[in-house]
Amino acid sequence: MRVSTSSHLTTLIELKTEFHHELLSIADWWADHTVDGERGGFYGEIDANNQIVKGANKGIILNARILWFFSEAALNIASDSDNARYREYATRAYDYIIQYFLDHDYGGVYWELDEHGKPINVRKQVYAQAFTIYALSAYFKLVPNREVLDHALRLFKLLESKAIDLLDGGYLEAFARDWSSIEDMRLSDVDLNYPKSQNTHLHVLEAYTALHNVHPVGEVKAALRYTIELFDHYIINRDNHHLRMFMDMRWNDFSPGYTYGHDIEAAWLIAKALESLADKEYTDKLMPTLLGVVDVTLSEALTENGQLLSTYNFESKTVDAGSPWWVQAEALVGFFFAYAQTENDRYFNAAKDVWRFIKQHQIDHVNGEWFWLADNGKTNGKEHYKVGFWKCPYHNGRAMMEALRYLEKV
Repeated sequence: MRVSTSSHLTTLIELKTEFHHELLSIADWWADHTVDGERGGFYGEIDANNQIVKGANKGIILNARILWFFSEAALNIASDSDNARYREYATRAYDYIIQYFLDHDYGGVYWELDEHGKPINVRKQVYAQAFTIYALSAYFKLVPNREVLDHALRLFKLLESKAIDLLDGGYLEAFARDWSSIEDMRLSDVDLNYPKSQNTHLHVLEAYTALHNVHPVGEVKAALRYTIELFDHYIINRDNHHLRMFMDMRWNDFSPGYTYGHDIEAAWLIAKALESLADKEYTDKLMPTLLGVVDVTLSEALTENGQLLSTYNFESKTVDAGSPWWVQAEALVGFFFAYAQTENDRYFNAAKDVWRFIKQHQIDHVNGEWFWLADNGKTNGKEHYKVGFWKCPYHNGRAMMEALRYLEKV
């Protein structure tokens, strides 16, 4: 381990203090603004000015990530009063998911409900099942009730029995309510309609890591290794250290470009999966590749002011200069992961630059939480909500927790 200079140690301490403070700020904002006292659970949407959008539908991704976040916040924030509050909201999220999102006839969770809790999109997106496993695993750490674990294991067994391509391997994107096949498998309107994606596999990996951490039995460990191997064999492109985005059944690549946020997110999530698997030989084999992904992200996408660029498009040969909040959050964690692994100050300085950009442009210092884009709160349509189907306390809240974890290692 490197011997830190006095100034370096001071910087580490300052960063830890700032990350802890921001974690509290995120947790308190969500506790103060998002609880739906009239219809149960949490509001489906809140705009960039903290105004509730009445009648907004409720998505499973938002609700699963809320369950995950408040569970982890209760476990990570050492204040008895805060812990009780965050535990209460974790339980609120859990109860709502079990009562309204869980399909008690066919298994799995619905994709979307109306404001009253009635299912309006009953498709079984594998991404959504994975996030629910992830959330339930976190809640089980907080509330070690066997019923919670059983819900997670039922979802796990559904994915293992229904979602795997038995011919060519990997997890398929989506199914109908009864787990029969469907034509349109897209996760969202901006995704391509291919049966296998890097994004869904990434969060199956994350879910299985979390489940293995709380329930390290043989079948979960085998599934975790299998999912890591899918990245190793099919999804990481070792020719350029980017990840393939969309693939057909035979793993042929149809990616429209690179997505830098997902690349660097995958690097540290795979490393965390390997940490859970505890196979030193396999970890030693894959670690240079994971650091290679971080290196390429740093060299191609990090600007001088600490902004991580979003995507590169093959057709137009252009880089999207937009700064979604989640891309900056993943860059922060990814560079700290590489620093903790190598003790190379190049990564530490990159992480510091990203954090400076986040503080200056991404955090809403007036109304709380983070802007969707680093646009100082300009709202140009629904996509700029603070809370919504895809805007949750997950990327930024997780970034604060993981950054603290990596700083503890150094």
